[in-house]
Amino acid sequence: MTGARHLYVHLPFCSSRCGYCDFVTVVGRHGEHARYVEAVLRELALERPLLAERPETIYFGGGTPSLTDHAALARLLAALPDADDVTVEANPETVTPDLAGLLSRNRVNRVSIGAQTFNMHLLDVLDRRARPDDVRRAVQVVRDAGIDNISLDLIYGIPGQEPSDVSRDLAEALALEPEHISAYELEAKPGTRFTHAHGAELERQADAMESYFEHVVETLTAAGYRWYETANFCRREPHPGGRDLRAKHNLGYWLGRDYLGLGVGAVSTIENRRWRNAPSLARYMAELERGGRPPREHEELGVDIRDAERVMLGLRLDEPLSLLGLEDRLDERELARLARGGLVARGDGTLALTSRGRFLGGGVTARLLA
Repeated sequence: MTGARHLYVHLPFCSSRCGYCDFVTVVGRHGEHARYVEAVLRELALERPLLAERPETIYFGGGTPSLTDHAALARLLAALPDADDVTVEANPETVTPDLAGLLSRNRVNRVSIGAQTFNMHLLDVLDRRARPDDVRRAVQVVRDAGIDNISLDLIYGIPGQEPSDVSRDLAEALALEPEHISAYELEAKPGTRFTHAHGAELERQADAMESYFEHVVETLTAAGYRWYETANFCRREPHPGGRDLRAKHNLGYWLGRDYLGLGVGAVSTIENRRWRNAPSLARYMAELERGGRPPREHEELGVDIRDAERVMLGLRLDEPLSLLGLEDRLDERELARLARGGLVARGDGTLALTSRGRFLGGGVTARLLA
């Protein structure tokens, strides 16, 4: 084993909690940022044998990684191994010249900015603090620091959103010329305060999701972006041999590669094992300070599970999935039926969804599994 080539680091701190969010986050706790970073580095020391000597990607997710105390963040960045691609998520209102300079000096070469929407009334629905001008300023500040790979996150299906709002969000995002755009449909977990507040409107939006999705794909591909994954688009470099601007860390997930996760609530998948650190910040830090591993849930991944995940995730991509070793996992009768319906295309040892099949996504893929 050469070690996992992808490293995820979870930084859970946020200034407030968005109503629709179900990630592992904590509000405030500024005085605990340095202590948390030390705990993460202790976990890294324990798990370092599982990680490749030089990983391909490192991804800082959250939470709001850009909210982390600058000294603590610099300590963490400096202590991690070198990697080809280092991404940090950022909320627009947290991006300052100081932060951008810190990231640039510490090998960060990609920043993912959570714009979500450029419509003021919808930002209020999402409990987002950043205003559209904050997004525009953040993009410019990151570029001024010499980081030339920026991703913008957008959300559609927000309560109160209309097709014209989606069009405006896409136009505003394209005007900033990001290298990458992620456009997700809003997922509000049942039982949250967000679903209680917007239940009826969320049902209306659910009926519009398909048309929103089609509009997103049509608009971004017409603007020259590659629709390389269900919700992800990257700019096509204009010259041969240009940069591959796909999200390389997430691409590792979609291709079924091993990854190591550090931090409270982080997930790791190594060979036939998956584990998730418990979501308690206090327990996470306390156990590592005692020299032990954080409390975890463990799952053994049999061949059937890994193969099913390879199919489900691999078919999200625009490149054909190799069927080597997967032939027995597919329902041949259903595969033939979907091919006749123009939803899948089978090549020489490969399988892909057609454009029509990609719009139907997981519903098609689930039918393929034997």
